[in-house]
Formats: sequence, structure tokens, C-alpha cells
Amino acid sequence: MSKESEITPFSDNTSSTSRPVARSSRLRKVANALKWAGLAGFWIQVVLGVVSSVTLALAIVNENERGSPGVGFSLFCAVCGLICLIVGICISFRYGKMASKFATPGITPPKKSTTIKIVKIAIITSLAGTLISILGAETIAGIVLSKTLSLDPTKIFNSRTNTEFVNSLDVFIIQACINIIAAHFVGIVSSLWILSQIDK
Repeated sequence: MSKESEITPFSDNTSSTSRPVARSSRLRKVANALKWAGLAGFWIQVVLGVVSSVTLALAIVNENERGSPGVGFSLFCAVCGLICLIVGICISFRYGKMASKFATPGITPPKKSTTIKIVKIAIITSLAGTLISILGAETIAGIVLSKTLSLDPTKIFNSRTNTEFVNSLDVFIIQACINIIAAHFVGIVSSLWILSQIDK
């Protein structure tokens, strides 16, 4: 069997008689890493993703409080971050499927290059989602800060709209962005851990 089909390359000084044992041990180690990192990453990201989806849904339907400039951009960034999160969740689910191929005898495991490529895609997706969500969070945080600094107590009871004050829409978007960033962080950590196990 060629080295390319192994998840971890053998050292040059390993004897041919000991290779099957080393291969089995390494494959089991990678299988466990894929299984547990994929399982933990999947469920944590799913929970945070569901909470973020509900929060963003409430923000989207709350059109009466969307008058402040920049709110639309922050909402767009949050939605894009959520889309990246969905991709990350799908990859975490795939980790579990890959783990079964490494652990089941008689099934050819994926190549090392293929496995690393999938893990890198997950990391890049999570980093992109984190960056986009941070942009959205920074934007809405700036809006909230400007509203707080320019608050005029005399307008509280005289204003016909609450878009000039900190409202529920602002809080919804901030909460969604924080949850999405946390979910992407979990995805990055789990993927980096898998990558470290593969390269050992």
C-alpha cells in the first residue's frame, strides 16, 4: 500500500514487519480524533447556530426598529456568518463519517492529503465566518455606542420612534454575532486538534 493512502506517513527506519501494527494504531488515533472532535464540534455549533438563527429571525422581522444606518450591514454580516457556520456544521458531521472509515477494518481510509484538505477547508470557512461576524458585531456595537453617547433624556417621551435609542434589534444582532463567533471558535479549535493528531 502506498504511503499516500496512509493518514500518517511512516518513518523511513520503520521495519516492514511492524508497519501493519503502526498503521492500525495511527488510524485508530485519527479515527478517535475525528469522532470526538467532530461530535463535540457538531453539537456545540448546532446549538449555537439554532440560537443565532432564532435571534436573527427576530431581528429580521423587527422592521420597525431598523431605521439606524449600518444596522442593515451588521444584519447582513451576521447572516453571512451564519451561512459559513452551516458549512462548518456540515464538515463537522462529515468528520464522524470519516472516522468510521478509519476505524472499520476492510474499508480503505481516505488519503492523508484528502483528510487534511477537508480540515483546512473547515478552518478557512470558520475563519471567514468569524471575520464577517466580527465586522457585523463591530458595526452594531459602534451604532449602540453612538446612540448611548448622543442620548437626549428630553426625547425619551417626545420621540415617535425608538430607532434613535438602543432597542431590541440592536441587542438581537449583537447576541447573534457573539453566538456565531463562539460557534466558529469551536469549529476552529476542533479542526486544529484533528490536524495536530494527523501530523503526529
